[in-house]
Amino acid sequence: MEIHVEELEVLHNRAERRFEIWLDGTLCELDYHLQANTMIIHHTGVPAPLEGRGIAGRLTRTALEYAAENALRVIPLCSYVAVYIRRHPQYKRLVNQNG
Repeated sequence: MEIHVEELEVLHNRAERRFEIWLDGTLCELDYHLQANTMIIHHTGVPAPLEGRGIAGRLTRTALEYAAENALRVIPLCSYVAVYIRRHPQYKRLVNQNG
């Protein structure tokens, strides 16, 4: 299956506190919770058959853009998100230095 990651719709499921991409009935997700003005990102999950296609990056970028637009600080407990921020320095300003 060819995937054009930039064309994928990312849904913000506030009730479940996650950003989602659905592909053929399969959920890809980035889970978080809010604490005051901080978004704590716990987990990014992409099923093995869909890995390596940029889906986790798309979810992460969307979550970080949401944080920036809403003046939220970020604590990246998820190792994927922490590495993504290191590789994309424009998001380092969002990281809660105390977290």
